[in-house]
Amino acid sequence: MVGILWSLLGVVSGSFVALQAPINAQLARGLGMPVAAAAISFLTGAVILAIITAIMMQGQGQAINWRAPAPWLFIAGGVLGAFYVTCSIFLVTRLGAASTMAFIMAGQLLAGIVIDRIGIFGLAVREISLGRIAGAILLLSGALLIRTT
Repeated sequence: MVGILWSLLGVVSGSFVALQAPINAQLARGLGMPVAAAAISFLTGAVILAIITAIMMQGQGQAINWRAPAPWLFIAGGVLGAFYVTCSIFLVTRLGAASTMAFIMAGQLLAGIVIDRIGIFGLAVREISLGRIAGAILLLSGALLIRTT
């Protein structure tokens, strides 16, 4: 049962990603600058997450250990996220929502397979199986079909 809930959370999260791109694209049209829309998206998210963090810290009586992570980790996720959000704003207006999401999912799956195989960042190593290869090929094929139809 718990596995089903986690899977559903993944589907809901994915739908939010699909909604985020056209919402940010509409914001970009209104502002006249896609990068400004990405900045506002990140600023809003940062404010909400800061509030949630403060509430959780107070509720759990726990402080953040700012010295534990390597310094580059404070920057890397934000840089990657900024690139993703900005690209999705550009792509959704040029490819459409379905094609943009299909190519993003294909990229996520391919990167995920490589990350699992290498086991970077302390993740468990998972072998590349025939099923994983077939799934990646099918997803990439689907992305190409969505783009061309």
